[in-house]
Amino acid sequence: MSSFSLICGVDEAGRGPLAGGVYAAAVILNPERPLIGLADSKILSEKKRDRLSDEIKQYALAWAIASCSAKEIDQMNILQASLLAMQRAIEALLMHHDSRSIFVQVDGNRCPNIDLPCEAIVQGDSKVPAISAASILAKVAHDEELYQLDQQYPQYGFAKHKGYPTPLHLAMLAKHGVTPMHRLTYSPVKKLIL
Repeated sequence: MSSFSLICGVDEAGRGPLAGGVYAAAVILNPERPLIGLADSKILSEKKRDRLSDEIKQYALAWAIASCSAKEIDQMNILQASLLAMQRAIEALLMHHDSRSIFVQVDGNRCPNIDLPCEAIVQGDSKVPAISAASILAKVAHDEELYQLDQQYPQYGFAKHKGYPTPLHLAMLAKHGVTPMHRLTYSPVKKLIL
């Protein structure tokens, strides 16, 4: 990585839920405007994530969010869908930023299919501020979809469990059946449709 490169941090959120899409974000932070409190989104309160999400969108040099739907996850598997969501987020960011100076750092152990120098960093969301920022944007976007699903399907409790396989979600699935937003290849859902 050359000294003049900008770091584009990339992360995803929503691999584990039984419903909704998987989200990814790409962020280039402004080195002259450091943000205080960036961390892995999983350890931050929802209130802190929301505040930081607003700050990232306001002060980052560039950012983008993308997703893959539940249907796409079922078609290709969650790993490939996560990588594709990351690829889409990077491509969306590049529509507004010159790619020649960008070095991509991704949370995890593999890079998406992109034509840029890229490094995968295990637990990068707790080590690299730009990846932390991406994890926050991806998590907030994922949760926003689940709040919308909660309004569409209030009996499932999506606002409470965010789609994860909690006892409440599993009980509501058993009681009300599968929605078009559920991931049909995930075991607890698959069992109900066989």
